[in-house]
This record gives sequence, structure tokens and C-alpha cells, in this order.
Amino acid sequence: MGGAAIFDLDRTLLQGGTGPLLSRAMYDLGVVTRRLPGERVLYSLFDTLGENLPSIVLARNATLVARGREGTSFDEAAIRAAETIAGVIHPFALTLIEQHRKAGRPVVLATTTPFHLIKPLADRLGFDHVIATRYNLTEDGRFDGSLAGRFVWSRGKLAAVREWAAEHDVDLGDSFAYSDSIYDLPLLTAVGHPSAVNPDPRLAVYAVARGWPIVHFDVSPGVLKVPVLGIELQRLLFLAMPPLATPYARFDIGGTENIPRTGPAILVGNHRSYFDIPAMIQMMRPTRRTGRILAKKELFDVPVVGALAAALGGIPVDRTRGGAESFEQAVVALEGGEIVCVLPQGTIPRGRAFYDPVLKGRTGAARLAALTGAPVIPFGVWGSEHVWPRSSPVPRVLNVTDPPTVRVRVGSPVEGLTLGPRSATADTRRIMDAIVGCLPPEAREEREPTEDEIRLATPGGGSR
Repeated sequence: MGGAAIFDLDRTLLQGGTGPLLSRAMYDLGVVTRRLPGERVLYSLFDTLGENLPSIVLARNATLVARGREGTSFDEAAIRAAETIAGVIHPFALTLIEQHRKAGRPVVLATTTPFHLIKPLADRLGFDHVIATRYNLTEDGRFDGSLAGRFVWSRGKLAAVREWAAEHDVDLGDSFAYSDSIYDLPLLTAVGHPSAVNPDPRLAVYAVARGWPIVHFDVSPGVLKVPVLGIELQRLLFLAMPPLATPYARFDIGGTENIPRTGPAILVGNHRSYFDIPAMIQMMRPTRRTGRILAKKELFDVPVVGALAAALGGIPVDRTRGGAESFEQAVVALEGGEIVCVLPQGTIPRGRAFYDPVLKGRTGAARLAALTGAPVIPFGVWGSEHVWPRSSPVPRVLNVTDPPTVRVRVGSPVEGLTLGPRSATADTRRIMDAIVGCLPPEAREEREPTEDEIRLATPGGGSR
């Protein structure tokens, strides 16, 4: 016996419910000519608050709409709706479905939605099995207004899943289940690996108490969204960190219009200080987007700090293992339409190397671009070292009367990348040149740093 991966549909694989989309297809094709009482209000409540008893009553009584119609009368509407719904399925849900399939687990859609309406979507998404509410047919192939078997909801859904598992020799104790609804608690508690996806408030509380994973398929795996508010923790951080929150630094930000407002992108920049992160936050704030930043694994090993970094969307890079796992996570993020931020230098240059006008980078960003086709957007940070020099364990927060200026410029997408499997080194040189092009003229000047400057750029070198 082996396990399966069992997915709920509404508010799990997509942001809201499928009801409005299915209804629209039926109305457009004239299959249904009248709405059920309170239908629009209930759909709106469902999308906002999650599954509720009135919406379930509506679903249960939908058999009456089908009564007397031929069993095939809804087929065209179901196919048309499947095309629309497939376009709004969360990208990371599709990624997870594929991961389970590669692991050899059957992938199952378990939903209250009627089987005849949802089967085309399940086929389109590649599900192996569908467990759904079925309507009874008369001998002449018409719906008679009753159910054929269980109403697949709450304990009824668990019973239907158990019947399916016994029939297919599946061990629920070794299975995974994903749902947003407190009413799916019977199913979630019956499997060995439950996850609360975009959970309603009650399920969120229960999941926290039980230590279950809380995930959101519209963002990269591991990224935290604030319960109830439904926004990323990173976005909340952006809102909480306007320039006034750091009075010991001024920001001069430009070129943010070059950051795409939708779709994948690879942001690449130089690294001068730990204060580069606040500078990047100010760079991202106008875009109203969040990003996944690759950072050294050592940061994620720090208690509390590491967990926070992961929840904010950080991707740990284990350089002792070649960074293969972080590369895969970055690819997943880009394929899901997210922004990935890479600092190709890998670390802040130390001592005399800090003042080298030639930037040297690793090939990760070039390889990501070659694999995903995402545009590479350069940016340059300058002056952050005056706020937090490499020699200091903390930023200079007392300098509020004459704070240093941190300059950030975002350039246009890097041109001329070969994006071939053997051109990563050459493409990396072009990327680093583009980053240098975003820096002020003095960044490109060859000069001999003073002893004091070298000391400031050296960890533990002391500050004056």
C-alpha cells in the first residue's frame, strides 16, 4: 500500500470558488436560465470568508436545477468553464501536483462540486482520480433531482475518500491532504500529512494548535501570509518600513519602472553592506510586488532569524553542496511568475577587494535566465556601507542629523545574453557589467583605498 495526494478545489487550488465560473458558462450557453435565490451573495461570502453552511445548502439543492435534463446537457458548459478555471489555478498548486506525481503518488481531486461539472477540469489539470458529488440518472439518462451516493462534503467527503482508498489500495496514513475549510477537518485528521491551504479563520487556529503546515499556493512554498489579512508577511514588512522608519539614512531610488509589474523576473545587484536589504525594500515598495531573495544558508541557521527569513520568502543557498536545492527553488518561483533577487557576488567583498571597480559574480543568475527565459534586471546600490560598514556588527542608527544617502538605480533588462548551456560565464560578465552601469561614475574609478577605508571594509576592523 502507498499514499496519495488529495486536493480540495475551491479556495485551495484557486483563490475563490468555481461556482461563479461554472454558473457563467451555463448561463452563457443557455443551459440554465434562472439563478438560485441568494446565489450571488453566497458566492461573494464564500470567496471572502470561505465555506459556510448557506453555501453548502445551495450546493446541496443544486440537484433541483439539473432535474429533468439530459445527463450530457451540461458537458459543453463544463468544458468551457474548465478552460477559464484552469487559467486561474494557483501556479504553485500545479507545481506541487507534479511533485506528487513524480513521487509516484496518485493525485486525487476531492470536491463537493458535481462530478459532471468538474471532470473536464480535473482531466485538464492531470488528476488521476476525481471524488465528487454525483447526480442520479434515470433509465433514460436524465437527472432526477437526487444524489447518486454520498454528498461529498465534510464527513461525507471523508467517507467517500475512504471508500476510494480501500478500492485502490491506498493508505490514508501515508497520504497527503490539502484544504482551506474547517469542514474538511475529518479528512485532514484522517491522513498522515495534512496541510491547511489558504485556511479559513477556524482552520487556521486549528492548524496552528496542531502544528500543521499552513501554505498558500499563490506564493512560493514556505512563504508566510498573514492570517485573516491574506497578505504576505514580506508585503506587510514593506508597508511597515517607509523611508521615515530609518531616519539615519536617506534613500535616492530611481529606475523602478524597469521592474516588471507582472510575470517572472531576475533582479541582480551588487552587495556592499547588510543595509542593502533595507535599500532593496525601498526599491521594491513602488512596484507593489514581493520577491524571493537568495541568501547564505548560515543566515537561515540562526534561531528565530532563520525562520523569519524563510517566512519572508528567503531562499537559503548551501554553497558547500553547490547550491543545487536553492537553484531549484528559484526556478519554481520564476515558473510561478515571481521575482527572484540574486546578489551574484555571493557575499560582501572584504578589505581592499571592496574597492575593486570590477565586480566578479557567480553564474547562478545567468543559469536561471537560461533555464526559465525570465528577463534579468540589474540594479546598483551605492552608499549603504556608510550606514552599516562591514567592520561594524550594527548599523549607525544615531546619525540622524546628517544621515548618509543610499543610492539605488534599476537598469533596463540586460541585453545580449546568449542564454545557452555553455555561455553562463560570458553571460555573467554581461550581467556584472550591467550592474556596474547602474552605479555612479566613482564606482568605476581605479584608486588606492586608505588604511581607514580598508579597515571599515574589514569585519571586526573597528569604526571611527
